[in-house]
Amino acid sequence: MSLEHQTVALLVDDLYNDVEVWYPYYRLKEAGVNVFIAGKEKMTYSSKYGYPAAADISLKNIKPSDIDGVIIPGGFCPDKLRTYPEVLKLVRAVDKKGGLVASICHGAWVVISAGLAKNRSMTCYSGIKDDVKNAGALYEDKPVVVFDNLVTSRKPADLPDFMTAILRFLSKKS
Repeated sequence: MSLEHQTVALLVDDLYNDVEVWYPYYRLKEAGVNVFIAGKEKMTYSSKYGYPAAADISLKNIKPSDIDGVIIPGGFCPDKLRTYPEVLKLVRAVDKKGGLVASICHGAWVVISAGLAKNRSMTCYSGIKDDVKNAGALYEDKPVVVFDNLVTSRKPADLPDFMTAILRFLSKKS
């Protein structure tokens, strides 16, 4: 499967979950997707375990019209990402145009803060399922939940299902 015409932003900030960034990053690269790492600033961020992720671009320099999707990893970085107006604006704009909005684990916090959870089926890390429910989403305890252009997953062990759903969505958009 080659998806060379697809472009996806992978959001990071300090304390991101290592595998929830790097597994999607390399799977997308392998499929031919133009994937780049985006942060509040173009700098290097540290994961929960200290592994560096250098942002290719600052969030303020991303045009939603230039990307086909956004992936929000877990760890503790979503708690920071959800406070940045640039993140919420980008995620809303990608959602509005029907592009991929994908979150795993605590990444659902960004979906909630962007106001995109209401009346949608979602999953997330079990520790924030009440947040998802309180935001008006229908919580499902499944490895991956796809609701239109929203793809959500629970935890690192679900990454194979998460990426299969993401690649399936992007292939339909090619």
